[in-house]
Amino acid sequence: MLDEIKVRSSYTESVQVTKELPAARQAQAKTEVVLKDVFGSVQAGKALDAPRVKEAVSSMTDSVVRNPDAMLLLAKMKETNASAFDRAMGVSIYLITFGRFLSLPRESIDPLGMLGLLQDVGKVRLPPHLLSKREQLTDEERELCKQHVQHSVDILERTAGLPSQLPALAGLHHERFDGSGYPKGLKGPEIGLIGCIAGLIDSYDAMTETKPYREPMPPAHALQLLYAERGTKYDGPLVEQFIQCIGTYPVGAVVELHSGEIGIVIARNPKMKMFPRVMVILNIHQDPIKPPKIVEAAGIKKTLPKGSIDIDPSEYFL
Repeated sequence: MLDEIKVRSSYTESVQVTKELPAARQAQAKTEVVLKDVFGSVQAGKALDAPRVKEAVSSMTDSVVRNPDAMLLLAKMKETNASAFDRAMGVSIYLITFGRFLSLPRESIDPLGMLGLLQDVGKVRLPPHLLSKREQLTDEERELCKQHVQHSVDILERTAGLPSQLPALAGLHHERFDGSGYPKGLKGPEIGLIGCIAGLIDSYDAMTETKPYREPMPPAHALQLLYAERGTKYDGPLVEQFIQCIGTYPVGAVVELHSGEIGIVIARNPKMKMFPRVMVILNIHQDPIKPPKIVEAAGIKKTLPKGSIDIDPSEYFL
């Protein structure tokens, strides 16, 4: 799949994550408003405002190009709601970030971001109770939910002003490399690079999101599952590149340092992947540190599950 990338661009982090956060926050806020309007328009049977979607994605891509960690951090902090808007936002940010990591040209990254925002828009046509059900879905309900893919394709095909390839790409994020996916059971090359990327990231985000019937899977565990299924459900080299992109300790993860202090990963360390930049928020006695301190290359003992500390990490960034 990676050999499909014929032209590559070079990106460098032009600003530190703490300085990029205000711009990233503003871009996310703009996109949230657009997303709510998009979902509202579809529910009302109206057309999507493609220019506004493009503008919102472009502002997020600008931020990711400057420093991807700011967007990743804010997306992680917003996962507590598990709303359709937050899910679409998270998938879009992961797609943009992975596109940057793969050195895709800028003009190829914006459509990735749009795909992340809109590939699940067809879910608004599903019975609402299915999306909020607290028990596992029945086989019949699961088959009904699968129809959201074709709903998304239909909606995007009727939307003027979107990239011409977007509707077809929206139909690919549940296809799997070995042909076990849906709706068409496509395999490997039939899915293509963008479809394989979209499926990989959609799976990772689904594993790590909060669902009404279960707690989110720790990022490290989700990456292990993706790695175990490389070459079967997912393109092997893409999985390995995605793990390199996300890192052993993903941005936004709550971690315990070897010192016993608790912190939040706020930036990756390209030179020493096992030693990310961490904002320490609790001391060894679990008391808040005010103001929090920054450790540039933190030695991490383990990641902690969401909800394992009394402080909401999002209060530091949202």
